[in-house]
Amino acid sequence: MNLMTIENISKSYSVKTLLKNISFGISEGEKIGIIGVNGTGKSTLLKIIAGVETPETGKITKGNRVRVEYLSQNPNFDEEASVLEQVFKGNSKEMQLLREYQEILETLQTHYDDKINERLLKVQDQIDRLNLWDLESEAKSVLTKLGIINFSQKVKELSGGQKKRVALASALITPCELLILDEPTNHLDNETISKLEDHLNSRKGALLMITHDRYFLDRVTNRIIELDHGNLYSYDGNYSLFLEKKMERLQLEAAMEDKRQNLLRKELAWVRRGAQARSTKQKARLQRFDELKNKEKPTNQESIDISVASTRLGRKIMEFNHLHKSFDGRCLIEDLDYTLARTDRIGIVGPNGIGKSTLINLIRGKIAPDSGSIEIGETVKIGCFAQESEEMNPNLRAIDYIKEKREYIETADGTRITASQMCERFLFDGHLQYSQIGTLSGGERRRLYLLRILMDAPNVLLLDEPTNDLDIDTLRRLEDYLDDFNGIVITVSHDRYFLDRVCNKIFAYEGEGKITIYTGNYSDYLVFKEANPSKNEITSENKNKEASKSKPRREKKLKFTFQEQKEFETIDDEIATLEEKIEQFNQELIKHATDYVKLQDIMAQKEIIEEELAHKYERWEYLNQLAEEIENKSK
Repeated sequence: MNLMTIENISKSYSVKTLLKNISFGISEGEKIGIIGVNGTGKSTLLKIIAGVETPETGKITKGNRVRVEYLSQNPNFDEEASVLEQVFKGNSKEMQLLREYQEILETLQTHYDDKINERLLKVQDQIDRLNLWDLESEAKSVLTKLGIINFSQKVKELSGGQKKRVALASALITPCELLILDEPTNHLDNETISKLEDHLNSRKGALLMITHDRYFLDRVTNRIIELDHGNLYSYDGNYSLFLEKKMERLQLEAAMEDKRQNLLRKELAWVRRGAQARSTKQKARLQRFDELKNKEKPTNQESIDISVASTRLGRKIMEFNHLHKSFDGRCLIEDLDYTLARTDRIGIVGPNGIGKSTLINLIRGKIAPDSGSIEIGETVKIGCFAQESEEMNPNLRAIDYIKEKREYIETADGTRITASQMCERFLFDGHLQYSQIGTLSGGERRRLYLLRILMDAPNVLLLDEPTNDLDIDTLRRLEDYLDDFNGIVITVSHDRYFLDRVCNKIFAYEGEGKITIYTGNYSDYLVFKEANPSKNEITSENKNKEASKSKPRREKKLKFTFQEQKEFETIDDEIATLEEKIEQFNQELIKHATDYVKLQDIMAQKEIIEEELAHKYERWEYLNQLAEEIENKSK
């Protein structure tokens, strides 16, 4: 059943067009994810659908009984309300009924009255029809899943992230046919995001949301809507299917653009034959030439090589020597001892408030440890993308803000890239580059702040929650940048896709102040934890006991089996062969860009090889780590 129809919606701000005649429908049971570059109008579209803003043109039609609940990025709060009271602020009608029922009961306890009793029965009937008896317990259950357990705590005592969770709980328990969420995963840790996934998957109503968490999109949505330069593209399926279908769309657009250019060349040759020749030709042909010439070109979505050279790292990089740090009597870091390797890409994970950003602030020198030290090599140049952007002059142009840091940088092969070119590579076109910072959206400012840090060519990059405010396209560009980044990356993130894509080591907070180091990405870490559940129960009191127990088992494993030795000797060649095959498939995709039957066949074969290569990478990591441990043991 169709819940809502959006027809020919347009919206502009100043000279910037956000939405151009957008039309689509929302059906019962659909779970829709909206994606697009920051500043393209995603949040504006949600506000229009929710009735918070009005469009310049077009209309929205919805059923009389269709209820809509909307959670904005910046919800309003009553600072003096308790957590539970704040949750029910968005359910005033429902709460009013429950309170009225309670008041009537209290009145009847003091004196009985037939009219009051009749009123009680009517309220009871309304509560039955709305199924509100379990509303309070449901609210407490949802709050607990989101990590809020003190229901009587004042809202003014909560952190910004906790307030966002309370607002999310209010939206989730409100009875509605269409739930609209703007960035629901921001400020949620990985465990809470998984619980939110389960809740939304079990929910029967329709869902419309903006999120940059790609795993979340993959597991929750059954339709993706992309906003691109004011246009809307709709794809049935989750995020993985969207990527495949978008590639097909871009290839089709590229083929159509090639045909348009060929036809344009022919028409141009005809037009240039001279006025006398043209006078005998059809006027319609001239009009067709004008239409071809003025037709909007498809947006170039190709990834761009941004292998920018970083500052050279010396032999000594960074050493953590028995670090300890506490706040208000609470231990956040206990005896962290580690020497950074040149190839380290470290992801720091753990629940909110456990001390992840504290470790980042220790590394950047913003705070000092209680004991222990951090030794930093002379050649180390740290760049930090913090959760809070630095102060920006709103009257400064975006390009000038970047040039303040550096006019140009050099690629690994010595080629110079200007500030303007780097802006283009991070999705700032000519118009945006010369726009004042005050006119940019919040996401665009965060992207600009990231670009300024990268322009300084650091060799140790600290990223504190980079995925909170960056859109998916920007995250892809950042991930491509980090692929070729010749330095160390240390990131705090709850984005599981980003951690899998970037990291080769995980620093996991396990217990108060205890950081355990795992080799591999976030998925490898989860596999290890599932296989070793007792690891979760290790506390600071029994860690020495657990360590002593584990040593004999570890020593037995420190040798290759015959099969592992044979695999270790051949795996490098096997990986190289698979990588060559993938490159051949990439060339085939370009060669057969217009043959969609052939494309599907090539993509299917390529996917098989990519899965095999991913498995080989995991085995390579394990075998090389084991070889290193065997070598260290023999010394």
